[in-house]
Amino acid sequence: MENQARQRVIESAKDFFKESNAAKKFVAGETYVPVTAKVVDEEDLGALIDASLDMWLTAGRFYNQFEKLLPEHFQLSSKALLVNSGSSANLLAVSSLGSPLLKTYGYRPIEKGDEIITVAAGFPTTVNPIIQNGWVPVFVDVDRTTLNALPEKIKEAKSDKTRAVVLAHTLGNPYNVEEIAQWCRDNELYLIEDCCDAFGSTFNGKPVGSFGHYSTLSFYPAHHITMGEGGAVMSRDGKMRRVAESIRDWGRDCWCDPGKDNSCKKRFGWNFEGLPDGYDHKYTYSSIGYNLKATDMQAALGIAQLKKVHRFIEARRENWKTLQAGIQGSPILSEHLQVVQPTEGSNPSWFGFAMNIVTSLDRSSLVKYLEDHKVGTRLLFGGNLIRQPAYKNTEYRVVGNLTNTDLIMTNTFWIGVHPALNSEMINYMLETLENGIKAQI
Repeated sequence: MENQARQRVIESAKDFFKESNAAKKFVAGETYVPVTAKVVDEEDLGALIDASLDMWLTAGRFYNQFEKLLPEHFQLSSKALLVNSGSSANLLAVSSLGSPLLKTYGYRPIEKGDEIITVAAGFPTTVNPIIQNGWVPVFVDVDRTTLNALPEKIKEAKSDKTRAVVLAHTLGNPYNVEEIAQWCRDNELYLIEDCCDAFGSTFNGKPVGSFGHYSTLSFYPAHHITMGEGGAVMSRDGKMRRVAESIRDWGRDCWCDPGKDNSCKKRFGWNFEGLPDGYDHKYTYSSIGYNLKATDMQAALGIAQLKKVHRFIEARRENWKTLQAGIQGSPILSEHLQVVQPTEGSNPSWFGFAMNIVTSLDRSSLVKYLEDHKVGTRLLFGGNLIRQPAYKNTEYRVVGNLTNTDLIMTNTFWIGVHPALNSEMINYMLETLENGIKAQI
């Protein structure tokens, strides 16, 4: 009876979704074309309702299932670690590199004053955990054609204090992660891949997120799949996963799931220096940690979204190709705009359609024109982060110059490629881009 009642509630919720979310006609110039959009359906709502009926509000059956399913998309065997946001995923992955628990598994933790190579042309929460851990970000410039750092720039930045490289695959476009990962291995450096914008991207046929010591994902509504809020950390090394799990779960030494006790079969049989013999393992802490877990309802939504992720990825790629063809086919657009291109050897799962202005056009005026005419736009996040107010008094080092990063801050913007777009919307986006340029020339 209980299962029948549950199914009635779930089916009613699905019917409600279908009735209240009928497709709306696109009207050019009136309907806003968002730069990002979640794509959800009645199955997603059904999954949310199913999980909520359990009233198990923290990590539970859906959580465990999602953590097992997600790594399969990245050719990884260790379970993922579900967290409450992509930013938390970056905080967790980066902070794990300083955990004393690493020593237990034969790794050397990063120490205060050590350096981490990264870029300033990115999202703040890729860089912030480096600073928050007392380490020094070392910024290198990026290639304007791909928006990514080139391997030679990364290599030039190495000093005797360098301990890691932390880089995002910008807007879903992979950097040459194969070469950088090999260089990190050769030099005993950690590599973290921020894949928050790059679910499904590949480099030489291998998924991004499978090269580094840690990789991170975001499930915010703008991203390839959504949980509303949410993120994940993955590792190809089960021991490093264990270190991150400790930090995610308050820093505890215990690895029991919520609501479980004595998974180790010796809860009161552990001995740690400085603690009373047999101190409760559930309250023994090996790391300086947080509580970064998500909920079972979010995990249930994530499972439903994973079933559609390949369709979402292909839609993003097709929309990018259509926009690129539209730019190339327009003399006006191709004269003034340089489309950001895939890194050689990569197959991006695009997060956005990025363009560099290569003439004297004023980006602010063009972006305002697009927004005024209902086409959503974004800049490349913080541009050059060291010019942002938050970083005025932080310690960092710059190797070479940040010329391209500064150009990105003034001349680069992007529009959407998400699966909710249709041909009418894309044609209108291209038409409005052309009209916006005409208004300036």
